[in-house]
Amino acid sequence: MNQEIKKVKLGLFLVMLTLVFGISLGAGFGIAEDTVKSYISNGVSAHPALHDANSNSKIWRYAQRAHFHATGIAAFSIGLIVLVMFSSLKDCWKKYTAILIGLGGLYPLSWFSMFVLAPSIGRNAAHHHIITEVLAYCGVGGLLLGITILSANLFLGMFQND
Repeated sequence: MNQEIKKVKLGLFLVMLTLVFGISLGAGFGIAEDTVKSYISNGVSAHPALHDANSNSKIWRYAQRAHFHATGIAAFSIGLIVLVMFSSLKDCWKKYTAILIGLGGLYPLSWFSMFVLAPSIGRNAAHHHIITEVLAYCGVGGLLLGITILSANLFLGMFQND
């Protein structure tokens, strides 16, 4: 088992970081929800030209989505990495597939970046900010590519050990 984990260790580490991030956000909301909401309302108040009546609730929702996506993606990614561990993928493919799956943890960070940026630059600008887009595309792209490689191995016998 330890030998199998070594092959996917970096991907598993990325997934565990995502899980810790999601749990930490949830704990932070439980401990300091008012502080988070104050951060949002202070930013919206400081930049009224960039916001509308829905900004406070929508930006708060970005923070919640970061939490929901981090815990959800991490939970199913652990299962995917277990499948990678015991698949017939070549060892190098196991390593890279696990890393790609682990990169899925970047997607929740895109929601978090929108939450952080939106109070000061507006919701639309935060949504299209280069940081947000890079995190979203790398996270979703990595996860989908990892799932595709794993599926190709499991269902089509591709990338196998000889």
